[in-house]
Amino acid sequence: MSSLTSRDRRLLEPFLDMEGGYVLNFSSPGMEDFFREQIGVNIGDEKYQFKSSSKANRMRAFWVLESDAMVAKALDALIEWGDEFQCLKGDKAQRASVQQIITRLKSSSPIPEVDAFTASVNALDFQAASKHIKAAIDANEPATALDRVHVFLMKFLRTLCEKRGIEVTRDKPLHSLMGEYVKHTKAAGHLESQMTERILKSAIANLEAMNTVRNEQSLAHDNPMLNHDEAVLIVSHVGGLVRFMKSLEAKIKASKP
Repeated sequence: MSSLTSRDRRLLEPFLDMEGGYVLNFSSPGMEDFFREQIGVNIGDEKYQFKSSSKANRMRAFWVLESDAMVAKALDALIEWGDEFQCLKGDKAQRASVQQIITRLKSSSPIPEVDAFTASVNALDFQAASKHIKAAIDANEPATALDRVHVFLMKFLRTLCEKRGIEVTRDKPLHSLMGEYVKHTKAAGHLESQMTERILKSAIANLEAMNTVRNEQSLAHDNPMLNHDEAVLIVSHVGGLVRFMKSLEAKIKASKP
């Protein structure tokens, strides 16, 4: 259930031109195609039939039933569509208010670092892991994503190490890749503070422990899953780590002639 208030809905409905049962310029099939492709949701499902099956009522039911992260994702996509086809209503002040609503919804996610889990190379396993992680976080079920987080991070670190000329083999574990990446990064002078270096070194031991979580407390095997709060902590920690390394790599790339 999203945290949209009645005031939020009074702002959103005219902005999305929902009077008369409509949503922007969508036909019913068009709206179903849009939500399926952009949000990964079947908006035509019976559960979204709120009072009536009109497009506007399905939108209202979506707001009630789905998470803050999912609603924010849908609003972003709808605004992009509305800009493309020039069918958004309201002035600049109304648009600014809607953007504030979206920002608040995104910040209320149990894992603010969800955007870090984006595949950085065009590989099917990388992209599939990214998609699974985001879907699990949107559904507020981070424990179901732990094995995919492991897959994502393995692919991510292998990619970074290969760029640095570090030997990568199939049997080299996650924490070893991290250790060699940190060692190379420090030797190349890319870290400015001792504290940053210590945080990254502590991540080596953390990732070694993640192997156990993946093998014994995730959906990778037939085991009881880790509890929700600890799963949130682990996924948030890994997301923050990935975000930092992406930012660091971007700065290194930008500094080269």
